[in-house]
Amino acid sequence: MRVLGRIFSIALLAGPLAGVPAALAQRPDNLKPSESIWKPAAAPPGGISWTTLESTKEVQRRQSGTIYSKPDFSTRIEALKGKRIKVSGYVMPLQNTAKQTHFVLLAYPPDCPFHLNPAPNQFIEIKTASPISVRSGVQSFEGQLVLGGQDESGIFYTMLDSREL
Repeated sequence: MRVLGRIFSIALLAGPLAGVPAALAQRPDNLKPSESIWKPAAAPPGGISWTTLESTKEVQRRQSGTIYSKPDFSTRIEALKGKRIKVSGYVMPLQNTAKQTHFVLLAYPPDCPFHLNPAPNQFIEIKTASPISVRSGVQSFEGQLVLGGQDESGIFYTMLDSREL
């Protein structure tokens, strides 16, 4: 599925970049998102930074043209398992309602042209008891961190029993 997303992203960007010299159109592959000009949402006071969450390595395998991935959590991330954490990011709704109880929190703005397909360590699936309003810009949440992805679902982080700060 990520392969199709990457192909779509490339096709989407190819048109506007057709007249741009290749050296200007390419971003070095060795840059981490935190080192580029596009910065992840800042951590809330007492919260976890996206740089910490991005320390989880993605282990991939390919089968029949599909990429499967699972996490290799750092010891710092393992220590957060089951604990209540605070994190900020950009809400991407999953429900067709004005208020959301189940959504994805992204490290980078959803309209950022360099992060069209977030890696599994760049988003958190969030479930709240009370519905929240989706706003443009950064929103902050607190909830219980669940580490997942060993089933190769591509969802490394989930926060349960979450609330907006």
